[in-house]
Amino acid sequence: MKPFMDSNFLLQTETAQKLYHEHASKMPIIDYHCHLSPQMVAEDYKFRSLTEIWLGGDHYKWRAMRSNGVAERYCTGTDTTDWEKFEKWAETVPYTFRNPLYHWTHLELKTAFGIDTILNPQTAREIYDACTDKLVNDPNFTARGLMRHYNVETVCTTDDPVDSLEWHIKYKAEKAENDPQMIPAWRPDKAMAVENPQNFRAYIDKLSQVSGITINAFQDVVDALQKRHDFFEANGCKLSDHGIEEFYAEDYTEEEINNIFNKVYGGTQLSQEEILKYKSCMLIVFAEMDYASGWAQQFHYGAIRDNNTKMFRLLGPDTGFDSIGQFNTAKAMSKFFNRLATADKLTKTIIYNLNPADNEMVATMLGNFQDGTVAGKIQWGSGWWFLDQKNGMEKQMNALSLLGLLSRFVGMLTDSRSFLSYPRHEYFRRTLCNLLGNDVENGEIPASEMARLEQMVEDISYNNAKNYFNF
Repeated sequence: MKPFMDSNFLLQTETAQKLYHEHASKMPIIDYHCHLSPQMVAEDYKFRSLTEIWLGGDHYKWRAMRSNGVAERYCTGTDTTDWEKFEKWAETVPYTFRNPLYHWTHLELKTAFGIDTILNPQTAREIYDACTDKLVNDPNFTARGLMRHYNVETVCTTDDPVDSLEWHIKYKAEKAENDPQMIPAWRPDKAMAVENPQNFRAYIDKLSQVSGITINAFQDVVDALQKRHDFFEANGCKLSDHGIEEFYAEDYTEEEINNIFNKVYGGTQLSQEEILKYKSCMLIVFAEMDYASGWAQQFHYGAIRDNNTKMFRLLGPDTGFDSIGQFNTAKAMSKFFNRLATADKLTKTIIYNLNPADNEMVATMLGNFQDGTVAGKIQWGSGWWFLDQKNGMEKQMNALSLLGLLSRFVGMLTDSRSFLSYPRHEYFRRTLCNLLGNDVENGEIPASEMARLEQMVEDISYNNAKNYFNF
């Protein structure tokens, strides 16, 4: 029987162990998509307790706690103490066997705090006190300190076009030489969220204010967004990100889009056909901006968000009430990319699907639009959200291996709001090395090609992303 989470955790063969310990584990981290607070990085935030850094904003844990019968006040409430919330999480942990939360929890305790003790109700107080003491009293346990601890070289936050980027600017001016670089990433979802006319009008007015461009027509919106795009580029941005339910590729005319904008900006509810046309147009506008700047564009698609109306009204978005959606989006995806490729305006692109049923479709879609200008120009992102666990990552890498080039894969990201989430890179790297190690041991990859395999592991762990994004 193997011990739990020893140095060879997830590494089933000697080859896998060699690939991980001598190659993957030594590579720095490039976290090219996350939701960390730029302000917390810039201010080198000091956490008050293990609960704040570990449970605050973590909808993965909240979902598990709710499923375990824990009252909402211990998840998102304001009338309970940090210890009481942590105690409820500790009571839930023993029920998470075979859920990735069990592995993540103990990997984070071990790698951040040096704690090998299994978390359960009996050990909760000891672990809570020890970790909180380090967070409060050890000067290395700050936002930046944890990033340095995990050898983070670059982190890309997620930022709206109307954001001032003040914290990025402040951080760049003041950061120490050994601190990671923090780069903004352009997330313009609200600029095409025309479902609610009142909210859209408020956003466009804010865009007008920050860009200094008076907006009276659709072209003014494009001009204002371009000005903000230029501002982001001037402050180091090299990539965009789009959170969409599905791909949009409706046919439209310039006149139609002008009329649709006037209608929604004037406060009139749009038809579903008008919404889809507007979103289709905006995706093209964004993609052309990114191409002109040489940025990479990312598309996270396939989530049904805010399913529970009652809880959405109480807590707002990103609180653990989202799920995998089913969308027949293959033709629209193809049509969207084909429009850009035909116009020679398709930039480097990463696609993330939330529904594993789309795996092989996405893996084959990539090959349609590779053009030989950049190795791995069209990428399939690592298992995302509900799929960023061992099984999901293995399925993604197996499909990519069979239908594309795993060697050119840009690897893992955290997609997290937590400064303790960097072990997800380790989890991914161990999973990658185990897959490749098994192939060698099974005679499916020649042992004589170990040097190439070792380089492949280092590339997927770090080099490919560094070169792809020009960091």
